[in-house]
Amino acid sequence: MLEKLFHLHSRGTNVRTEITAGVTTFLTAAYIIFVHPNILSQAGMDKGALTTITCLVAGLATLLIALWANAPLMMAPGMGLNAFFTYTLVLGEGVPWATALGVVFLSGVFFLLLTWLGVRERIVKAIPHSLRLAASVGIGLFIAFIGMQNLGLIVKSDAVLVQLGAFTPAVLLGLFGLGLAILLEAKKIRGAILLAILGTTLVGMLSGQSPFPDGLIALPPSPADIAFKLDIMGALKISLWASIFSFMFVDLFDSLGTMLAVCREAGMVDEKGDIPELPRMLTADALATVGGSLLGTSTTTVYIESASGVSDGGRTGLTAVVTAGLFLLSAFFTPLIGAVPAYATAPALMVVGIFMMRGIGQIDFYDFEEGAPAFLTFVLMPLTYSIATGLAFGLLSYVLIKLFQGRIRQCDPFLIGAAVFSLISLMV
Repeated sequence: MLEKLFHLHSRGTNVRTEITAGVTTFLTAAYIIFVHPNILSQAGMDKGALTTITCLVAGLATLLIALWANAPLMMAPGMGLNAFFTYTLVLGEGVPWATALGVVFLSGVFFLLLTWLGVRERIVKAIPHSLRLAASVGIGLFIAFIGMQNLGLIVKSDAVLVQLGAFTPAVLLGLFGLGLAILLEAKKIRGAILLAILGTTLVGMLSGQSPFPDGLIALPPSPADIAFKLDIMGALKISLWASIFSFMFVDLFDSLGTMLAVCREAGMVDEKGDIPELPRMLTADALATVGGSLLGTSTTTVYIESASGVSDGGRTGLTAVVTAGLFLLSAFFTPLIGAVPAYATAPALMVVGIFMMRGIGQIDFYDFEEGAPAFLTFVLMPLTYSIATGLAFGLLSYVLIKLFQGRIRQCDPFLIGAAVFSLISLMV
């Protein structure tokens, strides 16, 4: 039955290898179970419900892409997009979390339409490579900045906006966790971030900084306080169009880039170098975002941590089925998950930020037509506390530079349209 469903033999794999790969993927990405609820709970959402929803969405979305596209990919609420949801939309602009979920829902619906119409890959080709890299770098800076704030390493200052915070026991424990995560990653140990979170939590409990959990296993908290509470009509305001676009833009490149990289590594390409199941993967990605918003979470996307399972031999959807099952099972360990303090998860944000900074070396800053818009993109994201603002300045400046240089014909019509849209969003 498994052979018929997943074509193990033709992919050059077996059940044992697929199970091992699925466990590896889960271990490298399980930190999202701790980190994501911590971020979204700051938007006023119930943390217990968020923990259940995180496990549920990650499990169901991964199961969808496993069974429909037979791909060894893992999906969960995306890092960076959850920060945009909480810190920019809700806390920054005062948008109620239910309306913010409506924004995510609409971005997913439009995303689905673009996928079905074949426009999605057309948009990818229209955006300059330098701006795609800059978006990832900017989100990495943004996430790392938030991690430092959550830890208390950086605090508000009336004189210079931000400054170094006091080295309290919690901050010291967080720095210990950061060092541990970096050391484990340097040694290429699987699940380094997860191990650092658990290790920091244990040290904090033993030192009396955090209480021990009341138990290990319990029924998952009810998601009823959040599930299906989204406000779609409220999200239709013109002032939120830029946010809808930003969610679409980031997920567009994040998911597609991850799919292409992981699937090529897994040998899921035909003789022409194309990925036959890519349309199904893209549709599953969009459906996961729509479904995730209904259940009560920010944009769901494909995780690059899927590559860890592929490197362990994962080649089919069976790998993802194992990963999905572990995420669903995790919902029953909420007492342990709820006992993880903020100082233990903050370092994870910094490490993810480091990962997302890798593309900066590929940006040509000697070419100001490419370097200047990229610089504005990734610098303004953390400084304005808004992914949307960084993207808007990057797109707009790129087109304006080409216009003043007399080379506007080098810009794809889709890019010009995005720049006009960005201008409108900045003026609203």
